[in-house]
Amino acid sequence: MEDVVDTLIPYVLKDYPEACVCPKCIDDIKALTLNNVPQHYVVTEKGEALTKARMLSSQFKADVLKEISISIKTVSKNPRHPLSEKVVSND
Repeated sequence: MEDVVDTLIPYVLKDYPEACVCPKCIDDIKALTLNNVPQHYVVTEKGEALTKARMLSSQFKADVLKEISISIKTVSKNPRHPLSEKVVSND
């Protein structure tokens, strides 16, 4: 799940140009998201294959994107640093 969230965060952040993209805020977004999506632990190759297949589903991706969006909004409202330290993406 961590790899999936790491991959999707930059895409969702494009929709939130006002969001801080400092390492602390990105880590908070990631942690909050990971705490709110189902965990997937596997110990066999079959389990890994089934998990990868599930991750390709559009519903799975939509659920993770939704959680990332919620996390971005939450962290943006409650950053762990003064707003004067806010870093805004110029992409």
